[in-house]
Amino acid sequence: MDAVAAVTDRLPPLGVIFDLDGVLVNSFDVMRQAFSTAYREVVGPGEAPFAEYNRHLGRYFPDIMRIMGLPLEMEEPFVRESYRLADQVPVFDGVPGLLRTLRERGLRLAVATGKSGPRARSLLDVVGLLPEFEYVIGSDEVANPKPAPDIVRHALDRLDLGPEDAMMVGDAVTDLASAKAAETFAVAALWGETDEAELLQAGPDAVLREPADLLALCPEVVRR
Repeated sequence: MDAVAAVTDRLPPLGVIFDLDGVLVNSFDVMRQAFSTAYREVVGPGEAPFAEYNRHLGRYFPDIMRIMGLPLEMEEPFVRESYRLADQVPVFDGVPGLLRTLRERGLRLAVATGKSGPRARSLLDVVGLLPEFEYVIGSDEVANPKPAPDIVRHALDRLDLGPEDAMMVGDAVTDLASAKAAETFAVAALWGETDEAELLQAGPDAVLREPADLLALCPEVVRR
């Protein structure tokens, strides 16, 4: 499947909803550090199971702790360290230019993330991307986080778009599941530390190998 062929039977989008970690920013090293510190402080010595944690990315942190059977008390040190290390999170190459071009073409942009809203907005501010988005919505700001459709539907509502007018770009199965449940176009981003085979098995509507690939799906907006 390639980006262009995937959308020949649908109208071009009016807006794009992005996941954050693994799509806009490469936060994996910082997450490893924060997770390891939280594990050491709350659970004790031993290797923190980050590989398993990584398989659940896209979900809200407390939900991941419940799935993994780890103490919810890990959230406080994890969040603390995530804030402390935020200035070490790099933006993926090509993302700033992509966002500028999408906005110049008239598309409306939002973020729907597994992070809490305040933490997501703070990180985007630190890395200089916050002004590119009209809305940034966190998992604590909807009733049911990913893989439920609530966060994508909420983003669509805020952007005043129908599900047929937008697409969701994510690097996790939970992102695609949330988009599909919201009946919007589900786009897989493969430039982060994602399990490509697992993501493709989830049946995305389009696949992006690098950020600039999204431009083929998003021509200049003609209002309809």
